[in-house]
Amino acid sequence: MSEASAPISEPSRRRRRRAAREASRSEGAWYPRWFWPSFAVPGTLWLILFFILPFYTIIAVAFGTIDIFRKPVPVWQPWFWSTKYVSSVWDTLYGPNAFLQPTFVRTFEYVAIASTLCLVIGYAVAYYTARFAGRYRTLILIALISPFWISYLMRMVAWQNLLAGDGYVNQILQKLHVISAPYPWLEGKSITVVLGLVYGYIPYMILPLFGFLDRIQSSLLEAGRDLGASPGRTFWRVTLPLSKPAIYAGLVIVSLPMFGDYYTQDLLSGSGKTSMIGNIINDSVQSTPKGSVLVLLLMILLIVPMIYYLRSTLAAQESR
Repeated sequence: MSEASAPISEPSRRRRRRAAREASRSEGAWYPRWFWPSFAVPGTLWLILFFILPFYTIIAVAFGTIDIFRKPVPVWQPWFWSTKYVSSVWDTLYGPNAFLQPTFVRTFEYVAIASTLCLVIGYAVAYYTARFAGRYRTLILIALISPFWISYLMRMVAWQNLLAGDGYVNQILQKLHVISAPYPWLEGKSITVVLGLVYGYIPYMILPLFGFLDRIQSSLLEAGRDLGASPGRTFWRVTLPLSKPAIYAGLVIVSLPMFGDYYTQDLLSGSGKTSMIGNIINDSVQSTPKGSVLVLLLMILLIVPMIYYLRSTLAAQESR
């Protein structure tokens, strides 16, 4: 048997570990093997307490039962779970009495339109701030961050006053002769809900886009111009492909909370004609287990774009 393939005795392993520790001490501080993994303990405990346990509670309620007052009662033992309410919710979505199906379709339409508007408007603002704002960059960034200092609920309440029949929006549009009479913005209009979603979530789109666009090296843009590309062609062939990770991140950050949003529709419309999935969940979560079933169903639907985002991000990192 050759020396390279000969088994290493236990004393030899100990001497090697001791030599490695001494070498580490000579080069710098030495830490035990458990030192760095221990930093993950607080985050792991936080995840268990505030995500895994509440998520298991939702599952226990979805597959649970109700009491004599028709309040949801969680069933913690999986072997006692029932699919009664899961089947009931499924029938309201795809059965002959699928009265919740329009709400799901409407929610996806609202989120798709609002996310697209957030991307178009947010990309333009982020691109200008990153490339052309100059000394006004700090002022623009403060203006973008300032909405976070005010509660989302209070901002929607402020828009109620602005969109009222005698509010500033109708007054301005009438003075510009865009409309001849006050428009009923707050009477179950889809455009009001979509614009409310755009207003509420567009800062979450602008900030990641700005952070990424600001890090694109100007030498890459100059190389495109040196090769004879026009500014527009340089944007399409250089800037836009490089900013795809930020676009995906912004869409995920913006669209996911929109699916569960119910404040915007409640405050700016309040009509069943514009209700979203979040409104159905909010109405049923305290009365029947159907709210928990809808939460699980929505989570399953949103896993698909999340997996696509994670795969695309991983592929982009590996290609570098």
